[in-house]
Amino acid sequence: MKINIARMIGLIVFGISLGVVNADEKTLKVAIYHGAGTSKSITILEKALQKYSNLKITMVGAEDIIKGCLKDFDIIIHPGGSGGGQGKALGEKGREEERKFIRNGGGYLGICAGAYLATCDYEWSLNILDAKVIDKKHWARGYGPVEVNITAEGKKILGIMVDKETIYYHQGPLLAPAENPAIVDYKILGTFASEIAKNGAPEGVMKGTTAIAAAPFEKGRVFCFSPHPEKTEDLVDQVYRAIIWASGK
Repeated sequence: MKINIARMIGLIVFGISLGVVNADEKTLKVAIYHGAGTSKSITILEKALQKYSNLKITMVGAEDIIKGCLKDFDIIIHPGGSGGGQGKALGEKGREEERKFIRNGGGYLGICAGAYLATCDYEWSLNILDAKVIDKKHWARGYGPVEVNITAEGKKILGIMVDKETIYYHQGPLLAPAENPAIVDYKILGTFASEIAKNGAPEGVMKGTTAIAAAPFEKGRVFCFSPHPEKTEDLVDQVYRAIIWASGK
């Protein structure tokens, strides 16, 4: 198996080794949304996170969230699939439960569909990330590996030293600041350095848009990946680092 030396050095520098956690690290209670709007990628995500012994993972549905189950967790993860499907399944009551959870100090991690859901750009959005989606018309622009430029802040949070990562992309959102005065601006952790422009999508739009973003939301934290590190060889540790950051632990 090919080893990325720079990434491994970065993991050592930041005190993280793949699959290894410190004995004194607190167990994090992780809820993963599972239900309408999720795809097969949820199985890949769950399996990838099982190697981290300090993560206690529980699948939760829209009805569980509506009934207030998030009070028992540190973070909620919305995986790939359909952002609209997930947001509509939650309904306004479920979406408000999630906002309340994050507002009071909970964490949120959105991957692909979960990143669409976090924006303030749709009627079914959670409105927890000050982001809009560029070129909504061509959301089905295709899938495959893309190059992502990692910012200095991104390197710090994700525990890496490389300037660029190749990450699997599957029609995730092209994010840009929405400039909503009611929501704190997000930090850009990664931008698309290459593009996929299939199915009639115009070229020259994807490059430079935000691929990875993070921001506080009142007392909580929000982290979003447009691409899929959990479906990319050797990059699941980025998901773990995002969980740690978003949970504030």
